[in-house]
Amino acid sequence: MNSDFLPRLRAEWLGNIRADVLSGLVVALALIPEAIAFSIIAGVDPKVGLYASFSIAVITAIFGGRPGMISAATAATAVLMGSLVREHGLDYLLAATVLAGVLQMLAGALRLGSLMRFVSKSVMTGFVNALAILIFMAQLPELTNVSYMTYVMVAGGLAIIYLFPLVTKVIPSPLICIVVLTGLSFFIDADLRTVGDMGALPDAFPAIYFPDVPLNLDT
Repeated sequence: MNSDFLPRLRAEWLGNIRADVLSGLVVALALIPEAIAFSIIAGVDPKVGLYASFSIAVITAIFGGRPGMISAATAATAVLMGSLVREHGLDYLLAATVLAGVLQMLAGALRLGSLMRFVSKSVMTGFVNALAILIFMAQLPELTNVSYMTYVMVAGGLAIIYLFPLVTKVIPSPLICIVVLTGLSFFIDADLRTVGDMGALPDAFPAIYFPDVPLNLDT
């Protein structure tokens, strides 16, 4: 075994435990409603999004990722997959996901990442702005025909996220926002939608499932 392997492994997994734990808490708490919401956008059962997000997070943690790379549910793919699910069903969504992973592995093995230099800044800016618009549009149904307390909680959440860093940056402001607003929702008797209202949460680990699609060029 390489003499540098254990020190490198220790640095990767134990180099910044505090930051890793805090970021893990933020992602775990925020990803649950996000995964359910994007599942609804894609037209699949909310459990599918939760299982997929859990699997992706574990795989990425073990095999590694890259700064700025989204390894979870995202509106960019959820919007694209909606038409695929409507026309062909869930099996084709799973098959397309596996195929995308295979293509990414091939691109990595062939070191094609350098080709990203040829993608113009205007293309990347347009993609990021379009993604922001898609996320905003996906949240609009959650902000219409709701009680006034929903708007109060949204305003309070934004205030905590943007103002708390002025006090301290030791604890991430999104984590404080989630904890405070969740606590308030328990203690005040207000008409607020919860994660459970968006779909049933799974109570068991996912089972291994192979997509039932024909392996031919048409597929």
